[in-house]
Amino acid sequence: MQPAPSPPAEATGDAERHRTLLAVNNAIIANLTREALFQAVAGALRQVVPFDRAAIFLHDPEKDVLRLFVLESAWTSRYFVVGLEMSPRESHIGWVFQNRRPLLRRDLARDREYAMEDRALEDGVRSYIVVPLVARSEPLGVLAVASRTVGQYSEADAAFLQEVANQVSLAVDNMKTYEAMQAEMARRRRAEDRLRTVVEATAATTGEHFFSSLVRHLAAALEAPYAFVTECVGHHRARMLAFWRRDRLAERLEYDTSATPCLAVLAGEVVHHAAGVQALFPEDRDLAELGAESYTGVPVCDAEGAVIGHLAVLHDRPVAPDPGGLGVLKVFAARAGAELKRLQAERQLQETLREVEQLKNRLHAENVYLQEEIGREHNFVEMVGSSPALLGVLRKIEQVAPTDSTVLIVGETGTGKELVARAIHDRSARRQRPLVKVNCSAISAGLAESELFGHVRGAFTGALERRLGRFEVADGGTIFLDEVGELPPETQVKLLRVLQEREFEPVGSNRTIQVDVRVIAATNRDLEDAVRCGRFRADLYYRLDVFPLVVPPLRDRRGDIPQLVTFFLTRLARRFGRPVATVPESTMARLMRYPWAGNIRELQNVIERAVILSPGPVFELGDDLLPVAGRPTAGPPAPPPASPAGLRTIGEIERAHIIAVLEHTGWVVEGPKGAARILGLHPNTLRSRLARLGIRRERPESS
Repeated sequence: MQPAPSPPAEATGDAERHRTLLAVNNAIIANLTREALFQAVAGALRQVVPFDRAAIFLHDPEKDVLRLFVLESAWTSRYFVVGLEMSPRESHIGWVFQNRRPLLRRDLARDREYAMEDRALEDGVRSYIVVPLVARSEPLGVLAVASRTVGQYSEADAAFLQEVANQVSLAVDNMKTYEAMQAEMARRRRAEDRLRTVVEATAATTGEHFFSSLVRHLAAALEAPYAFVTECVGHHRARMLAFWRRDRLAERLEYDTSATPCLAVLAGEVVHHAAGVQALFPEDRDLAELGAESYTGVPVCDAEGAVIGHLAVLHDRPVAPDPGGLGVLKVFAARAGAELKRLQAERQLQETLREVEQLKNRLHAENVYLQEEIGREHNFVEMVGSSPALLGVLRKIEQVAPTDSTVLIVGETGTGKELVARAIHDRSARRQRPLVKVNCSAISAGLAESELFGHVRGAFTGALERRLGRFEVADGGTIFLDEVGELPPETQVKLLRVLQEREFEPVGSNRTIQVDVRVIAATNRDLEDAVRCGRFRADLYYRLDVFPLVVPPLRDRRGDIPQLVTFFLTRLARRFGRPVATVPESTMARLMRYPWAGNIRELQNVIERAVILSPGPVFELGDDLLPVAGRPTAGPPAPPPASPAGLRTIGEIERAHIIAVLEHTGWVVEGPKGAARILGLHPNTLRSRLARLGIRRERPESS
């Protein structure tokens, strides 16, 4: 039997080529990871064509470049390394990618067109083949083989390499699909981890530690070095509730959002900046030092959708928008909104409780004060009378009461200065608030400041609790400083500050309290004389003497005595259950003649004693209660014994000189031609001296 004839050489070549393609396909089809696939491709290419260097360039759509993945190289190159990028439009690699056609160079020294080919020649390449990688009609990149031998490759080699590239294209496409699936699975795992972190962060803590836990877990979930949460505190202002800074919490206070991306977030937008964050915070030195490169912020809203703060993360590298990360941010922001609203409600409740406590303390202090007033015998009486002197005082009360001016009431003891103060307060806009009385002469020097301005617990020995001062109790009302001339000098300084600035500090406290109090002061002393003697501050005197009001003594309003007697007699008789109702004319005449050095208070006391002692309905006034002759109603009291050798004392000389001036002026005290102007004294000072020296003008008795 003759042997079978040998197949033609062309048939043998086709069979070998198909066997090689099948071997290449078998080598690469099972490899899905990038590293394993490229190693399999390199091994398979050795069965197809000889080469000194083989490489794959894959297209990056985001940057629009062809990036090098070296398969194998027989020598080390300075430029031909993994990561080399070439433009699709300015290189021989890009030409193949754009035109989807193979490119063959048999002698690179003679035939080259692009700058990158010059670099390849310098690197030792003498010939090469580059073929496109195309899958599903979409270009993926190129496959290239190169040799240091001139004329190494032919057109047949290029055509065969293209067939191999078609197999490689399918494998690369499968690899990219596999990588996309792996990336999606990783993204889902990260999303699950983030959601788990959300649950852990929002369920583990509450209250004051919630926000620090929130930003810590948020930074971990988004792999961000920085995260912070804020609260709106005003126009274009936010307060940091917590700031996470690389594994630690950093202190942050309020800041202005005007020149920052936070402003847009607080307006209700979701904001992302992939780079250049430092430029967005021009005045924030801390953020400039962080080296942050990207920023993502979302609003924090309450249940009604109102923006009450914002939540943000910062990365120290450019970061593209991540839908999964943005979803996590929104979940965290929703939880932060609920907690922040609860915190604000708690703050409001605490503030309300503080206000209620302050109001309760104030009402308690007012109640204590009023109880003290009720228990104190202050001899309150109506302002009874119709004399010209009293009517003049009442007219001034009507004029000054509606204003908030400070009033200085001057008058002798017992003339009813407190009644004048009460009348001013009752006719003012402050009548719904208390009139708080302070008897300055009854307070010891060491306790005057505490009495007026209060003290805190522990301010001094015996200060066992917080005490509200009279000024704080009188806030919104009126304070009546009786006998203000008796205040110690150190208290006068604080009183001056209250009059000037409407504020003070309680004893032992550095907290300033502002009050709205009208001040009415009263004195029976000559404050001008006290200023000259250094016992009273001049600046305080002028602050008090805004509206001086002089209350006349009873001897200057004798016509009011019958009305006062009737008023006191009626009230006291009812109080003691006595039938006293009639006052004999002789008794009334004695009361009219009496000088009443103690003024209305002395008159009331005399009538009270007489009511108690009167056995029947007739008001009887015994000689022991009121001397029959009394003191003369006109002229000076009995002169003191004469000085030796007929000389007079200084008091006698002063008294005689004042009487002479008064007779010269017709007993006119005030005015440009009055005695006070001639003597160089204030009218009130002159009146005080007239009372002290017992100088009175003789005039007919009033009935």
